[in-house]
Amino acid sequence: MPGLHNTFGIAARNFTSHPEMPDVRALVDYGVRMEELGFDSLWVWDHILLGVEPSFPVAESLTLLTAIAARTKRIKLSTGILVLPLRNPVVLAKQLATMDQLSEGRLLLAMAAGWYKREFDAVGVPFDQRGKIMDENLDILKRFWTEDMVKGEWTHHKIPAGVMYPKPVQKPRPPILIGGYVDRVLKRAGVAGDGWLTYFYRAESFAKSWAKVRDFAKEAGKDPDTLMNGSQLPIMVGKSRAAVESQMMDWLGKEWDYASWSDSTKDSAILGTVDECVAQLEEHLAAGVQKLIFVPYKYEMRQIEIIAKEIMPRLKSFKA
Repeated sequence: MPGLHNTFGIAARNFTSHPEMPDVRALVDYGVRMEELGFDSLWVWDHILLGVEPSFPVAESLTLLTAIAARTKRIKLSTGILVLPLRNPVVLAKQLATMDQLSEGRLLLAMAAGWYKREFDAVGVPFDQRGKIMDENLDILKRFWTEDMVKGEWTHHKIPAGVMYPKPVQKPRPPILIGGYVDRVLKRAGVAGDGWLTYFYRAESFAKSWAKVRDFAKEAGKDPDTLMNGSQLPIMVGKSRAAVESQMMDWLGKEWDYASWSDSTKDSAILGTVDECVAQLEEHLAAGVQKLIFVPYKYEMRQIEIIAKEIMPRLKSFKA
């Protein structure tokens, strides 16, 4: 599988704050524009039910990516993250293989076990078994994508003889990054996954956890240098850090969640002039981040164009 070093993705606003609703057609146009601006990947958020009071309307991730795939040619189509235990893995294996066919091999997936119990209760998946379900679903996905016939029994699936074609375009299969924070998840990323995706981490926090991912892979007999990673980071460019910090912190406080058991924090925000933002992002690259995934302030197009035209070109030549 190809590495992700010095590549740059962009998040899509497929969830909004009620009463505003996601504009799905506009999001497809957004995907086309992100490809034109040179981002290598487009990342959508994945939830079934997001929030209560306040609620956050969310467009379904894979449906949206399928529509964007039909309108684009180069940009990779990514989930940041897909809540895997909420999905039937046999159906999902078929769906994702078809998406990889449609996009001619552009899926770059990230998956995690999830942490909103109300979603699991509503879908009928036992929340306290989500880790085990995650591991079994991963196994089922990978086997259907790489084996001629799948046979086996899992906790919720009995497959006496399963033949699934067509396979994904990517060989041996589409890459899967694992999202999460605690050690057992970092081990899953290094051993069962192809690497790790994190969310709103400062550079030093990323380096600490990435070292664990690599160590877990090495202990399992896997070459840690084959692992991939990505880091989702909020960013706002302005005349100075002082000029933009209060606006950004207000947005990050109202529309985003932070797991209390993680190092995820709104203090990870990249803020300031172009030069200041480049310097902050270089700290992440120096810490081992391969792919930067930008979450621009309120998804403003002015911010996105500055990132694409003034920040990305300067980071592409960075060498740790």
